[in-house]
Amino acid sequence: MAKDKNKKPMRPKALPPKGFRDYFGTDVAQRNAMLSQITEVYHRYGFDALESPAVETVEALGKFLPDVDRPNEGVFAWQDEDDAWMALRYDLTAPLARVYAQFRNDLPSPYRRYAMGPVWRNEKPGPGRYRQFYQCDADTVGAPSVAADAEICSMLSDTLESVGIPRGDYLVRVNNRKVLNGVLETTGVSDAAQQADVLRTIDKFDKVGIAGVTELLGKGRLDASGAYIDGVGLTEMQAAPVLAFLTSKGADASATIANLRNAVGGSDIGLAGISELETIGELMAAGGYGSDRVEIDPSVVRGLGYYTGPVFEAELTFEILDAKGRKRQFGSVAGGGRYDDLVKRFTGQEVPATGVSIGVDRLLAALREKGRMDEIANGPVVVTVMDRDRMSDYQTMVTELRNAGIRAEMYMGNPKNFGNQLKYADKRNSPVAVIEGGDEKANGVVQIKDLALGARLSAEIETAEEWKKQPAQMEIKRSDLVAEVRKMIARAEGLK
Repeated sequence: MAKDKNKKPMRPKALPPKGFRDYFGTDVAQRNAMLSQITEVYHRYGFDALESPAVETVEALGKFLPDVDRPNEGVFAWQDEDDAWMALRYDLTAPLARVYAQFRNDLPSPYRRYAMGPVWRNEKPGPGRYRQFYQCDADTVGAPSVAADAEICSMLSDTLESVGIPRGDYLVRVNNRKVLNGVLETTGVSDAAQQADVLRTIDKFDKVGIAGVTELLGKGRLDASGAYIDGVGLTEMQAAPVLAFLTSKGADASATIANLRNAVGGSDIGLAGISELETIGELMAAGGYGSDRVEIDPSVVRGLGYYTGPVFEAELTFEILDAKGRKRQFGSVAGGGRYDDLVKRFTGQEVPATGVSIGVDRLLAALREKGRMDEIANGPVVVTVMDRDRMSDYQTMVTELRNAGIRAEMYMGNPKNFGNQLKYADKRNSPVAVIEGGDEKANGVVQIKDLALGARLSAEIETAEEWKKQPAQMEIKRSDLVAEVRKMIARAEGLK
């Protein structure tokens, strides 16, 4: 068949894959600034950094993701040349288990590490839900003491305050999987499948409330669409301990603990979990972390199927407006707990571990809501080009500014139109433009233009005479370039 010479070549669409997004300068700068503050807290607590590969074997990652209807059970996986299956990591905890199992004879015990970086999940994307996102974790491996769990809670509290979430705008809430195990024991449900159904029902507590959970533990209920959802099939007597557990939050910690004791009855595992919660409460009080910062809360049920002991969640309690203008609490930005079974997959022996994971993007969004992040970061000082034959002079100025710790660049576009150079500086959000023509060079001076002040004055000044009097542009000695630019940047910062 003859090739159609008039047919235009197919061009790829300039779009990222579904569920992915691009991060530009300000986004990256704000994230890095926040991660630096978090790192400072983690480091102060004695945790060391760990960087592991973004790719692990599928075997090492395991299968812990809930979105099992997706290909490869929620991970991005592929088969290598040697037929081994590999995947992008879906969190930072599974790689830690592999690292610890591999290097356990060389690492200190307990091993305390923090890790930060992107993770990938092959899940259905939605509003604000991406397939690539950042996590920031801290974990202690090899410490069976509940003091390690308490330390994570206090560190999480300190971290939130360090990045700019004030006390009163957050709460670290603590529960325990062992207490739930005691509740399950008290119900008399021994079938593993039915126990899993009970756990899944409890996980829906924050969505359907106590009435919805009551129905789902029994015969079932109609959902919002009118579809009937079969229940677990528990009798009222069997469901009673579960409902008592979910509603055991009291006026204070002692009342909550008393209610939990009633929920677990005589279950040894349940009573052990309550004892751990009491110890966490005592350690928090000893460290000065009151119930306004960390509290025992049995309603923390998310992810309880994954954990083996204490579980915690950091919730931001201040109100925001949703897409429809309705007030709601910001919600959870971090979660974690004790997971003593994860390393066992590799070693065959139980290794105690506890940790927390912060949702970086959500925490950044919270800080923006609180006005704690500058929406627009200052760009570089732009040294304009007035004479192509004197590029070395302009490069010298740029070098002087950079050596003084000032972010700077020389204009690299076509210098023919000077107005375009200033438009470029504005688009870069540059605080200052440096101008040196032939006359300035001969007289040993340069012009520096305060772009931030100029932008504000341009909206206020109406006549050319007024413009000539405004202080947004000034002539300085060439030898004073660094000092005067530094002053102008400081003034620009003061305008924000």
